[in-house]
Amino acid sequence: MPKRGAVDPGEMREAVTAVRDWLDDAERRPARPEMAKAVRLSLRTLEQIAPGNSVEVRVPPFAAVQCVEGPRHTRGTPPNVVETDPRTWLLLATGRLTWSEAVEGGLLTASGSRSDVSQWLPIVRVEQG
Repeated sequence: MPKRGAVDPGEMREAVTAVRDWLDDAERRPARPEMAKAVRLSLRTLEQIAPGNSVEVRVPPFAAVQCVEGPRHTRGTPPNVVETDPRTWLLLATGRLTWSEAVEGGLLTASGSRSDVSQWLPIVRVEQG
């Protein structure tokens, strides 16, 4: 499978900024396409800054990427998996939530010795609205 093109940092920032009100207040849920774009572009950015195939980061229902150098996984359930919901992912990606806060709060699951991707977070800083 060929690699996707590079994510434009400005486009990713714009997509995440478009859902800023939701990050400020969970009740202010954006339209599904806006949410999907912010999640997909931020995950693809993680894929770019932490290239590899040893960790799968899943944010259902929008996207999953493989990242982090290490043994390549090709079949079945990967040994290193991170899974969370879209809002938690975007809070992590913007630095509004730390990895340890998300883990301790049960907001994400991380399995495997390589699954901690906190060294690549935040991906983008977006001021509160």
